[in-house]
Formats: sequence, structure tokens, C-alpha cells
Amino acid sequence: MNKHIRKIFGGVTLLVSVSLSVLVQAQGLTDVLNQARATREAETALYQQRAGEYNAMSDADKQAAMQRINQQRGAIQTQVDAKTQQYSDNDLKINQMNTELRDKAGQLGVGEVFGLARQVAGDSVSPMEQSLINAQYSTEADNRISFLEQIANSERVLTTAQLERLWFEISREMTSTGQVSKYSGVVVEPNGTPRSTEVVRIGPFTASADGEFLAYIPELGRLNIMPRQPEPLLPDVVALQNASSGYVAAIVDSTRGVLLNMYVERPTFIERIVNGEKEINFTILAVGAAGTVPFIFQLIYLIFARMGVSAQMRNMQQPKSNNALGRVLLAFKGDGSQIEDEAEVAELRISEAVMREVPKLERFQPLLRLVVAAGPLLGLIGTVVGMILTFQSITESGSSDPKLMANGIGTAMIATLLGLGIAVPMLFANALLSSLSRGVVQVLDEQSAGMLAEKIEKRKHG
Repeated sequence: MNKHIRKIFGGVTLLVSVSLSVLVQAQGLTDVLNQARATREAETALYQQRAGEYNAMSDADKQAAMQRINQQRGAIQTQVDAKTQQYSDNDLKINQMNTELRDKAGQLGVGEVFGLARQVAGDSVSPMEQSLINAQYSTEADNRISFLEQIANSERVLTTAQLERLWFEISREMTSTGQVSKYSGVVVEPNGTPRSTEVVRIGPFTASADGEFLAYIPELGRLNIMPRQPEPLLPDVVALQNASSGYVAAIVDSTRGVLLNMYVERPTFIERIVNGEKEINFTILAVGAAGTVPFIFQLIYLIFARMGVSAQMRNMQQPKSNNALGRVLLAFKGDGSQIEDEAEVAELRISEAVMREVPKLERFQPLLRLVVAAGPLLGLIGTVVGMILTFQSITESGSSDPKLMANGIGTAMIATLLGLGIAVPMLFANALLSSLSRGVVQVLDEQSAGMLAEKIEKRKHG
């Protein structure tokens, strides 16, 4: 009977499997119906065949087959029970070991090696990502920033290889901080085009390539060429890049690029003038130019006048009209048609000749004194106007930001600087012209007085 039931169960199972296969492979309802009908006929034929074989067996054969099947089923059931017990024992042991593992991992992760390693990795991510040194190692296949983030966020027990890698990355960062390294890297042009070149890095402070300073971009992990370069510092950069060994003077920014960026962004003198009160600033410059041009002209004139007077003093017997002293001598001696008998007349002629030369020697000096006085006053006007505009902008914005005040005050002070920058040189220029002119006038007075005294003396002894 059991055999008959097994046959029926096997037939049903085969029917279900075949039906599922037919459902998967059929392309339409008609095909499914035809295949189901064929399958049913095959199942019916198989069932009749097995039923005929079973009915043809004798009772003794049926009983022997039943005993054999029961023995096989008992053996299989024994094996199933043994495997089930072994599976239960193994599952219990696995759960117990997992519990122990979690407990030990939790103890280590809270206060010992692994917890400390995760903390160090998390604390090191930001400094290393912002460090200039990262540009040298960011192109590695296994990026160190990604590795540190993985360690910091890991909930598993760290392996020995991970702990060694963490120690290596920290040690490499510390070592690279005190090294001057030259390597082949990628830099970004101001227009955004990357190119490969030789980079010289001084610890985490400064980097240069092709004689230009580089700035670090943490988001890209690369270096870019600064759009504006500090021209006075570039010769040291070139010398450092061309050096192969020894000691070389170099520029080191201890703030890791902050001071260098401030130095580069600092406006030039022309930019300060343009960004300030332009009308007043250019007026001050125009006043300075109005004093500088006459000063240069008069300085050249006085130099040649002193040279002419010095040459005439070496030959007093032959006065020439191309210098001030020669013209005074000619005025004293006259043209030879009249003889000066009166000393008073001779003195008047000499005084007239000297006074004729003095305006040429002292010209433009009042203009320079005017520039000296007007420069600071114009600068003060520019400063006052700049301060008024600064306080007005603060009032309109409603903010007392020190940066806004400092910028406005610095711009206003440019006018004062220009005024003083014009007044002080013009003061020295006026003193120079006065000294030169007084020297020439003093020579004229000395020589004219000497000639007058000589004439009076000759007349007394005549």
C-alpha cells in the first residue's frame, strides 16, 4: 500500500514539475493546453504501467519489498536524526562563539587597541586631507584618505595589515613634514588644464614648479599654479628647483600658504591709487608733477651756472657773457667808452647786475614751497573724504565689521601718503635749489665787492 502511495506521490510530483516546465517554456495558451494534455496522457500511461507491475507481483514479493523499503527508511531516518543533532550542536556553538567574539571586540573597541586606532584614524583624516603633502600621495591606487575613513567608520575588528598601514601613513606624514622632496606630479594651470611636471615641496609649507609658486586644492588633492606670483620671491624658487644638493635659500610660509596668498593678493601702488579717492589722488600726483618738472629744469640750470662761474673765476681778466659772473664783470667794467670815476655809480651798476642774475638763480623756488605746503593739505582732504565715505557705508550696511572699517581707513590713508610722499621730496628739492642758488649769489656778491674795493683803493693811490 505504501508503495502504491509513493508511486502516486511520485506521479503527482512529476506532473507538477512537468507542468511548471511547460508554463515556463510555453509561448501561448494553445501550446500550454496541448503540452498539458500530452503530459497528462504520459502520466496516465506511466501510472497504469506501474499499477500493472504492482498487481503482477505476488504477496511474498510485496511483503519483501515492503520490509526492504522500511529498512532503508529507518537507516535514512537514523542518518537524518544524527545530522540534525550535529547541526543543532554546531549552531549552538557558533552562536556562543559569536557572542564571545562580540564581547571581546566590544571590549577592545571601547578602550584599547582597536578603539584607539579608530580614533587616531578619524582625527587624522582632516589634517592629512588639508596637508600639502597629500598632493604627492593622492594619486596612489589605494588612497590614504579613503583608507583612514574606512578605518574610522569600521565596526569590525581591525586586521594586522590595517594596523600596520595606519602606523605607516602616520609615520610617513611625520617624516615628510621635515623633508624637501622633488617628485613628478600633476599641477593645474590657471585655465584649468592639468599637466605633469617636476614639483619641489618644502615639508607641508610651500610647493613650486617651473619657477612658480603652487597652491594646494584639498577638494581635488592637487596643486594649482597661483594666478598671481610674488615677483620678488621667484628667483629663490628657481634657485631651489635647480639645486641638486647642499643648502639653498628658499621661501617657507609657516602658515602653510596663508601669508603667501595675502602677499600675492596685496594690491600694488597703482591699484591702491585707483581704488582710493581717484580724483584727489590724481590731483595730488598732478601737483607733484608740476613741482618735479621745474625742479629738474632749475637743477640742471644751476649746475651749469656753477660750472660757468667756476670757470670764470679761473680767468677773471677775460669776462664772458655765457655765465653770471662774467655778465657782472662786464657790467662793472662797461664797454670802455666811459670811465667810472664815482664809486657810488660803480656800486649801483654792480648791484644792478647782481640783482639781474638773482631771479634766474632763484626761480621756481616759490612754486616748490607751494607744493610742499599744498601736498599734505590735499592728502588731508582725501583722508577726510575717505573716512566720511567709510562711515557712510558702515551706517548703510548696519555692520561694524572691523574688516570693512580697516579697508575703508586704509584706502583713505592713501591720499595722506601721497601728499606726504610729494611734500617731503619737494622739501629737500627746494633746500637743494636754495643752497645752489645761494652759493652762486654769494660768489657774485663776493667778487663784486672785491672789484669795488679794488677800484676805490686804486683811486685813492692814484
